[in-house]
Amino acid sequence: MTSQSAPSYSQGAQDKALLTLTIGQAFERTAARYPENEALIVRHQHQRLSWSQLSRAVDLHSRGFMALGLQAGDRLGIWAPNCLEWFICQFASAQIGVILVNINPAYRLSELDYVLKQSACQWLVCAGAFKTSDYHAMVEQLVPQLSAHSPGHLCSAHLPDLRGVISLAAAPAPGFLPWAQLATLGAGVEVEQLQARKAAVMPEHPVNIQYTSGTTGFPKGATLSHRNILNNGFMVGESLGLTANDRLVIPVPLYHCFGMVMGNLGCVTHGTTMIYPSEAFDPGLTLQAIAQERATGLYGVPTMFIALLDHPQRAGFDLSSLRTGIMAGATCPIEVMRRVISEMHMSEVQIAYGMTETSPVSIQTGPADELELRVTTVGRTQPHLENKLIDAEGQIVARGEIGELCTRGYSVMLGYWNNPHATLEAIDSEGWMHTGDLAQMDEQGYVRIVGRNKDMIIRGGENIYPRELEEFFFTHPAVADVQIVGIPDEKYGEEIVAWIKFHPGHTANELELQTWCKARIAHFKTPRYFKFVDTFPMTVTGKIQKFKMREVSIQELGQAGRGKS
Repeated sequence: MTSQSAPSYSQGAQDKALLTLTIGQAFERTAARYPENEALIVRHQHQRLSWSQLSRAVDLHSRGFMALGLQAGDRLGIWAPNCLEWFICQFASAQIGVILVNINPAYRLSELDYVLKQSACQWLVCAGAFKTSDYHAMVEQLVPQLSAHSPGHLCSAHLPDLRGVISLAAAPAPGFLPWAQLATLGAGVEVEQLQARKAAVMPEHPVNIQYTSGTTGFPKGATLSHRNILNNGFMVGESLGLTANDRLVIPVPLYHCFGMVMGNLGCVTHGTTMIYPSEAFDPGLTLQAIAQERATGLYGVPTMFIALLDHPQRAGFDLSSLRTGIMAGATCPIEVMRRVISEMHMSEVQIAYGMTETSPVSIQTGPADELELRVTTVGRTQPHLENKLIDAEGQIVARGEIGELCTRGYSVMLGYWNNPHATLEAIDSEGWMHTGDLAQMDEQGYVRIVGRNKDMIIRGGENIYPRELEEFFFTHPAVADVQIVGIPDEKYGEEIVAWIKFHPGHTANELELQTWCKARIAHFKTPRYFKFVDTFPMTVTGKIQKFKMREVSIQELGQAGRGKS
């Protein structure tokens, strides 16, 4: 960086004070302020609760967890799709100082085993089954002696910390504690005991462990405090202008920050009605929920919005009540963003960027941002946070140059659970969280995400950023979604593979797309190979798994180490 250049560093606004509450206190405050307002609508369970009803349910189940012997600092695992019980677990555990461990609903046996061991969970709440996963069967495989013990008295050499399993199934197998029994147990705990537990919880205490879906090695448990996630949900809601008159559809998974922080906590801090349209994302049910509930806001990752836009019955749903929402969780294609604004009435939709380790949002567009900035950047630094872009030597780069994005402030996690080495690798001595994402910052502080460090393709000495190419392909009328990966090549070092998903009723072949590219972009950016697909490999949160796409491409094309002239 030259002495004349402005550094790629920005600090968020300080005009809105951070909350100094625990999650339990924030929830109680909203329940007292809007007792009869609709708080939570769970359409697939036919549940509609006011804030006062929800507050009573949360308190009763807090007492139930206390009856099970859960102490402050103990870990409670939750392994279930979106449902009323998920919300209750989140807030009931928070207000008695118990740390909730979010377990991906898509996890299989070995992943469940790893998370329960690594977090040393004392209790697990699980659904009976979901999609192709039989949760009960997997639990019984891990602890076959479960049925031989009464609930709460499990003794397993394999999982020595686990005391019992609570089932959300209507008729659970022997050894599981039925969810309905938790309320009965709670009735036996004095309200004064609950109040004492609530009073002992501090905003700085850990409240949640979320396992990052790393592409290599074992997942790491990002440990987040009340202060971390309550304030992040609050600031996201402030940017959206949420009020008690808003109604937000949340089709994203609760086990991830998008659902439980930006969704649940963003709504709880503003008295906004939460609407869960289904157990897992379903475009038809999401559109139905928006129309029938007269929703004003909607959350989703880009693939969800693409599915909604391309749904064959979309025109039959009245979406005119929508005004705002967030597209996040993955890079947001510019053309998709434009369509969401024009075709779904979301004139105030915003982009949010972040990661689990930063609670999650560190950068967000604002309601007053011009359309071009809302569709081409991820916004500016969130309040009370700092962001900088650095080079390989750790020096801040000049505005406009590409560097690794680092974040510092209230949102940075406490650390990775029981993994100090990984924590030191991620958070430096000055408190900066290193994201691994490459970005550019303009003169006004707006940030453009260029891609992941590890995703950058180097072809014949040229640096190629997949994000740039993906945005380019979205301008093709037939392309609904696209992902770019690099594979090894003997001649050029790497070659480009474009995975393409077409709009319904559209198609194009490899030659047509290459010809189209060559007339519009530099020759070295034109993909050598194309793969036409209906879906991409992705996590349950909608994050594209490029490492899997790379593996499949290498296997199918057989080009690794061979190259072609």
